[in-house]
Amino acid sequence: MGGSLRRGVTDVHVHLQPFEQAHPATLEVMRQRVKGFGALLEKLKDPRHLLDYMDRSGVERACLISYPAATVLGLTPDLRELATYAATDPKRLLPMGSVDPLHTREPGAEVERLAGLGIRALKVHPPHQLYPANGYLDGSAPGLREIYATAERLRMPVMVHTGTSVFPGARIKYGDPIALDDVAQDFPDLTLIMAHGGRPLWCDTAFFLLRRHPRLLFDISGIPPSRLLSWFPRIEEIGDQVLFGSDWPGPDVPGMGEEVAAISALPLSEEFKEKLFVSNARRVFPG
Repeated sequence: MGGSLRRGVTDVHVHLQPFEQAHPATLEVMRQRVKGFGALLEKLKDPRHLLDYMDRSGVERACLISYPAATVLGLTPDLRELATYAATDPKRLLPMGSVDPLHTREPGAEVERLAGLGIRALKVHPPHQLYPANGYLDGSAPGLREIYATAERLRMPVMVHTGTSVFPGARIKYGDPIALDDVAQDFPDLTLIMAHGGRPLWCDTAFFLLRRHPRLLFDISGIPPSRLLSWFPRIEEIGDQVLFGSDWPGPDVPGMGEEVAAISALPLSEEFKEKLFVSNARRVFPG
């Protein structure tokens, strides 16, 4: 399975969604593009299986992402279950939930409730939740303002999906990372993580934003390791802002360990790799 000799690796992008709820079209994508998806779905219900898999993959900690996307994916996760799952080993399993601004009456209070459950961070997925990441400005998702402001006050990191999605019904236009320019300026103390770097359509935009906003971070998940340096040839210039993520068990991702090994083999400095795999995530997710 790949794996790594490096100690302390954090994978900030692991999906733990209740895919048994998903629309048939969503499940078909997963069956076609995730090897052994049916058996994997059953195994992941037991956190001990995940922890064993992380051990074999050379991953110490993982952020477990679950977010509602009822219209596009058919998913309405119970985030109390996510918190309970992660509590099996809270030093290694870091739960990342979500608040849907379009269907939550008091989104700020919901962020506080999730924090009280032990949820460590929030996920915003514009292409799957059907609003722009700066939708608090044009009124398309006014509740986002409360979500960002509350997360900023509570020091909860917020990850925002940027770039494309292969799932039927996803609205790719909402994946443009330029919306994060507004968020980064309007909430200057918010720890903001740009997932996927706008892959593959908006990588130049993503890199510009990362250089413009030093508190904005970049999660490399979902980018094939073989393309990372062609899409981001100057990535070492933003070494303090880059986080490792596998996007496992997402479509076409071979595994956590395989991603660690492939990134480790790239012609990048050891100082950069240490920041990417270990120290940057420790700063964002201490403890």
